[in-house]
Amino acid sequence: MVRFIFKQESKITLIAFILIIAGLMLRFFSYTGAGNTALIAATLIAMLPIGIKAYQALIMKVFSIELLVSIAVIGALFIGEYVESSAVTFLFLFGSYLEARTLEKTRSSIKELTDMAPQEANLIQPDGSRKVIDADEVEIGDRIAILPGGMIPVDGKAVNGEAKINESAVSGESVPVSKMSGDQVFSGTILDSGYLEIKAEKVGDDTTFSKIIELVEEAQDSKSNAERFLDRFSQYYTPGVLILSIIVWAITRDLHLAITFLVIACPGALVIGAPVSNVAGIGNGAKNGSLIKGGEVIEKLSKVDTLVFDKTGTLTKGRPEVTDFKVLKGDKEELIGLIGKLEKASEHHLGRAITEFAEDTRDLSAYTMDHASGVKGRGIAGSVNGHSIIAGNRKMMKEHCIVIADNIEDYALNREKKGNTAIFAAVDSELLAVISIADKIRDDAKEALETMRENGVKHIVMLTGDNRHTASAVAEELGIDEVHAELLPEDKVRHVKRLKSEGRVISMAGDGINDAPAIASADVGLAMGKGGTDISMETADVVLMADRLNQYAHALSLSKSTMRNMKQNIIIALVTVALLLAGVLMGGVNLAIGMFVHEASVLIVIFNGMRLIKFKP
Repeated sequence: MVRFIFKQESKITLIAFILIIAGLMLRFFSYTGAGNTALIAATLIAMLPIGIKAYQALIMKVFSIELLVSIAVIGALFIGEYVESSAVTFLFLFGSYLEARTLEKTRSSIKELTDMAPQEANLIQPDGSRKVIDADEVEIGDRIAILPGGMIPVDGKAVNGEAKINESAVSGESVPVSKMSGDQVFSGTILDSGYLEIKAEKVGDDTTFSKIIELVEEAQDSKSNAERFLDRFSQYYTPGVLILSIIVWAITRDLHLAITFLVIACPGALVIGAPVSNVAGIGNGAKNGSLIKGGEVIEKLSKVDTLVFDKTGTLTKGRPEVTDFKVLKGDKEELIGLIGKLEKASEHHLGRAITEFAEDTRDLSAYTMDHASGVKGRGIAGSVNGHSIIAGNRKMMKEHCIVIADNIEDYALNREKKGNTAIFAAVDSELLAVISIADKIRDDAKEALETMRENGVKHIVMLTGDNRHTASAVAEELGIDEVHAELLPEDKVRHVKRLKSEGRVISMAGDGINDAPAIASADVGLAMGKGGTDISMETADVVLMADRLNQYAHALSLSKSTMRNMKQNIIIALVTVALLLAGVLMGGVNLAIGMFVHEASVLIVIFNGMRLIKFKP
């Protein structure tokens, strides 16, 4: 029965409105008794959903706005103010209806994401035929056909075909991206033109798109400090209003005045002002490719004055390429094969670059890796085809007592000054090669950093495990204030903690496993979602789905605008209550006018919050 009443709220509101009009017309034509009956009927009908909500709140020991309105309406009926009792219940019910409809719009970006979740997949069967199955039924390793206009149901790699993919649902970028065999594709993206066959690597809840929806839904439930304060405030404010109303009646003996005071002091706009800004801000961020995990993160991000960046994959594109493979001794192709096979065990960008270079040169299946172990911030060591191989930076060489001759050191320094990273490779304890790897700076990095400075960022720091010469070259080009190179993950954490101890509010951005500890140590952690690792995405407070730093700049601007919007809503609510109280005390505001202004103020703060949906820096 209760559920049925709530489902019929819009119809109840309409019936109440018709009865009020009929009652007023009957009273106008001097049919006072019939008019009052219609107005009482309107009051009682409109009170059904209001009274039920008030009762449910009382059971939970909560003093709700519905309870205040119910008490006020009962008082108005008691003193014979039927016009005002019916007007108050109608306006409250109609206002609640409008609130619900407008709040739906603030969640539109999030609802669009949920509605876009892929439902079906074209499974390629062993005989080559295709079968349509539910997206949830796809298993890792299955081959899926994607036709023009079709949605990709899983994360995976293209194994056949060529196509243009719209990745806006994942990255926020509307320009289609070309994909061919070997390229990564993501669940929730749409094939604009062409044809692709993909091999499923992540399915169900593990896909990128599913994680986006999960993160955004969790973010809506995460409250900022301002929201939590207002929740606590309303717990005391609402019963306080009830007590004050009783005091007003005790002093003035004017029940009408006390009831009016009760209605106009309802904290509706105050309670809803912060959440609506929060939800709209999170929705805007999701629509533009930056997932902000809740109101508390928005609040912290708005206060950030110092940005800390990892280099590879964050400030740079994270797609480093081998620019030179200098052989000091031995057969070049054999060395490429041995080192390339070892680096297949590496998760680092530089290791992947060496493997890709080797695969273009040699058939790595001819090599057997016996074992391999990575050393964070240094390199990798292992055994391939019976040879002991070590590949990494100077620290790695020193730890394994590998001597770097002066002429080789000079060569490596020269390459590093030109923006390369030098990787030393030793086979059976003898240094045999120096591999130069370069990674281009992101196209939007310089502009994004300048935008962030304009939005209140005072200090920018780069922490990297790369060599100091390459780090300095990148920092100089981007105008970074402070650089620390050749760091281990624990060193990055130490620097983040040092900056925090100086009173700075830190945001740390990275993309790899080695960045996760520093991301977790910062006030706000940010991860690159498209090229980043799962652990860094889970650790971070903000995830950039397109790996574009201008999305970071957008998130910073958005957080500041969201907090300004929250403050505006709180001011609107407080000013409205103050003006209404003054109006009551001066005798210019009655019960119906008070409720009308109250509901109007609620809608004003909602509409103000909704401006964030279309926010652009």
